[in-house]
Amino acid sequence: MAKRRRPRLAVWKFASCDGCQLSLLDAEEHLLAVGQAVDIAYFPEATRKRLSGKFDVSLVEGSITTSEDAERIQDVRRRSRALVTSGACATAGGIQALRNFADVKEFVRAVYAQPEHISTLAASTPISAHVRVDFELRGCPINKLQLLEVLRAFLRGAKPNVRAHSVCIECKRRATVCLMALGTPCLGPVTQAGCGGICPAYARGCYGCYGPAEDSNTASVSRVFNALGCTGPEVREMFSNFNVASEAFRKAREAA
Repeated sequence: MAKRRRPRLAVWKFASCDGCQLSLLDAEEHLLAVGQAVDIAYFPEATRKRLSGKFDVSLVEGSITTSEDAERIQDVRRRSRALVTSGACATAGGIQALRNFADVKEFVRAVYAQPEHISTLAASTPISAHVRVDFELRGCPINKLQLLEVLRAFLRGAKPNVRAHSVCIECKRRATVCLMALGTPCLGPVTQAGCGGICPAYARGCYGCYGPAEDSNTASVSRVFNALGCTGPEVREMFSNFNVASEAFRKAREAA
């Protein structure tokens, strides 16, 4: 009997800090199980091994910030049966998407001694702006348990069981007193869950690292922030985070 081929997994890096790749490595013993279930064909943080051909699942970390990366993601899409974006950079442009609201050429002149050698795009964009994405895994960084769930689901041809509710649900589960009720601005009502509500549990307002939740009413939350004494620039700064290029947070920033 012919030996059954194991699914092939590839992990790709674009403009990012590598934090989401490290989340997979941080899975520890669970990662060993993943390694036994799949052939890890390409993974910059873990191996030099690189296989040619196509892949059953590709995990993509990072945003598109150069013309070369815009071409490379097209190749990744062609070679991948399923493509999953991993983290805020890949799903919403990342913190580097703050360049989208400024003069990038001025930034380059200020930072580099020889700016003429720097080639970059005017905007940092998510992977979905360039190719079809099969699933977006949010977070900065991602939740390793959610990542393992996504991998298991795609390897067995199922839909990932990753909830899209807000951080407020996580706070209720932890019996955390609502910070907004105490007068502290918090993005929890409009941010997708995934962190377990860690920051509010330590009396720190959520700063939106998992991006906007489904049907998030950012306009209403902005009005509450104003009622708590936050000025327009302060509200704008709150939405200028890892997910600033997501549609909901971008519109809230522009309206503040």
